[in-house]
Amino acid sequence: MDIKRAMESTTIFPWNQSANSSLEVNEHPYKCKLDEDFKYVLLPVSYGVVCVLGLCLNALALYVFLCRIKTWNSTTTFMFNLAISDTLYVVSLPLLIYYYSQGDHWPFSTTLCKLVRFLFYTNLYGSILFLLCISIHRFLGICYPLQSLRWGNVRYARRVAAAVWIIVIGCQSPVLYFVTTSSRSDGITCHDTSSRDLFNNFVAYSSAILVLLFVVPFLIILVCYTLMVRQLLRPTTGQSRLSRSKRKSLRMIFLVLAVFSLCFLPFHVTRTLYYAFRSLDVSCWSLNAINIAYKVTRPLASANSFLDPVLYFLAGQRFVRFARHIQPPSVAGSKMVLQNTSTLDSGQTGNSPGISEDKDARL
Repeated sequence: MDIKRAMESTTIFPWNQSANSSLEVNEHPYKCKLDEDFKYVLLPVSYGVVCVLGLCLNALALYVFLCRIKTWNSTTTFMFNLAISDTLYVVSLPLLIYYYSQGDHWPFSTTLCKLVRFLFYTNLYGSILFLLCISIHRFLGICYPLQSLRWGNVRYARRVAAAVWIIVIGCQSPVLYFVTTSSRSDGITCHDTSSRDLFNNFVAYSSAILVLLFVVPFLIILVCYTLMVRQLLRPTTGQSRLSRSKRKSLRMIFLVLAVFSLCFLPFHVTRTLYYAFRSLDVSCWSLNAINIAYKVTRPLASANSFLDPVLYFLAGQRFVRFARHIQPPSVAGSKMVLQNTSTLDSGQTGNSPGISEDKDARL
């Protein structure tokens, strides 16, 4: 009985199968049987958690942005678009939860399959680019306050946000062409890559997107935050230790870098190795190891959908006050005046005119 179960757990499926895969690497004469039974528990559970947390937190964030914050600045605009991107993704997760819980069976249309994969990558790279915009704005506010005045213009921020959407949608539109479904003996697969004949083209496309929308923004963010840390650590005349605002800014920098590295870096590294191993003559053990790592990092990439709203709450005290004081107008006898601030602008350097955008927003 145990032998029979072992044979069943290593059933051979066609090329590019995202389930228990038999990988025929670059037409080499051997096949690798990969046991992916763990995926049918890991992905539904992790995507379920991301869906619930992401939907609740982003709904709250959108409510605060739309109904409680009356005066926006540039970073508020970027955060709002980031929340829109996260929300669009989490509402598509129930389809993937059902798909993986059914053992890689996609009972829906091919169009929905394409749309789900498209939303994943659009959210992934949209989040990266909007975090890049927020980081550059924060960098200019601390290191080049006069230049930051231009970024402080909401109209300019809206144009940048529109450009980000155009870039992301344009760069991810080929996903709608590459992604497809295929029938097998026990169900229908919704590929997360492409069909076998287009796989090499898909890898070339993914490599270009990797450099353009991940490597370059990540390097820019690292440079910006390195310069920001150096600026914040400079001693201030008359102060023997860092001010509270500077300490808070430093904590926020490390927090953003930690989230960025946790969600985006492992996924891109393991995915790149996964694609490379599938095109090389490597051992089945290596293929299985990198395949497991790649599947494990996919939920981490999705986790940014609920970690982004967490950053809003951890970054800005005023955003937290907006969220905490959500109540019917009749409850409060007098209206409380709060200031609108950006997510990453909670700590200023004191004498920088372009950092703080303290316009009152009345509830």
